[in-house]
Amino acid sequence: MNARLTSPMILLMSVATGLAVASNYYAQPLLHIIGEQFQVSNTATGGIVMAAQLSYAAGLLLLVPLGDMLERRRLIVSMTALSAVGLLISANAPTLGWLLAGTAMTGTLSVVAQVLVPFAATLAEPQQRGRIVGTLMSGLLLGILLARTLAGALADLGGWRTVYWVAAALLLGMSAILWRILPDHRSDTSLSYPRLLLSIWHLYRDEPLLRARSLIGALLFACFSMLWTPLTFLLSSPPYDYSTTTIGLFGLVGAMGAYAASRFGRMTDQGLGNRATRLGLALLLLSWVPIAWGAQSVLPLLLGILVQDMAIQGLHVTNQSAIYRLRPEARSRLTAGYMTSYFVGGAAGSLAAAWIYGHHGWLGVTVA
Repeated sequence: MNARLTSPMILLMSVATGLAVASNYYAQPLLHIIGEQFQVSNTATGGIVMAAQLSYAAGLLLLVPLGDMLERRRLIVSMTALSAVGLLISANAPTLGWLLAGTAMTGTLSVVAQVLVPFAATLAEPQQRGRIVGTLMSGLLLGILLARTLAGALADLGGWRTVYWVAAALLLGMSAILWRILPDHRSDTSLSYPRLLLSIWHLYRDEPLLRARSLIGALLFACFSMLWTPLTFLLSSPPYDYSTTTIGLFGLVGAMGAYAASRFGRMTDQGLGNRATRLGLALLLLSWVPIAWGAQSVLPLLLGILVQDMAIQGLHVTNQSAIYRLRPEARSRLTAGYMTSYFVGGAAGSLAAAWIYGHHGWLGVTVA
């Protein structure tokens, strides 16, 4: 392994990645109580999830490419601290509009997670890149899933605003630690910012593998969002009537599948990336069978969540490991292109799921 990339540094970057991306998911188990406070419909509160994902997609396109242009430590620390400012706006939001504004600011800047991943890939030795990317992606996906558990517990203790206060404090603390621990690193690119952004489209044009993996990624996150966005509404209604804490605990089930990220990363390092992709897609399809029974029984729902998160985490690592082999000097831009597609798919899935659940229920969501 590159001497600059130590095990404690990998752990730190993994935790920072999880904390950053978690900021976009705290609201999901809270949608029903936020809707009650602001007296808006489920469809309107579903807009919080869509705002988080669309702003994240905008940040991926506009900010992540800067990792190929600016000094990365300074960029990472600045984005982490400013993401915390967005959380503070959400914590003090007097209306749903202000909450959406805070969510959008946090979502745009929390793409720092996607600056950290290619940074780690650049520092890593080639033969261990898949494993290290898998480790950071485990942190990212654990952040997504455990955000729900933390949010549910804190909301029951001190209300939904407490969730945003605590999350802001965690991000501010992490920004200070990252400043002290991360090494200085500047890319060799001499492109201007407009040319840097334009080069993403050139990568799409010239690299069919990037286009294919981006499409797979978009469909993956659409599936993910179509499960988790309406799940809050299902679990807070009869026959379940679960509290926000209990709803949040469902994130722990998905988190149990986090080991799949590093496992799939190792398969990719061994030259088995296509096999890993086929395995992940088969698991993803099968997961919807027990999930469909979730409206009547919690046990098949838990099984389906576990299988689906294993599949999605593994496929995501396989996708990123594949595209990072294309052009080492453009890893931030490759990440921007891939992840923009990924989160546009997620936003579409969230919006579709909220509408479908309202009109056709849980079975309609699983069929879609």
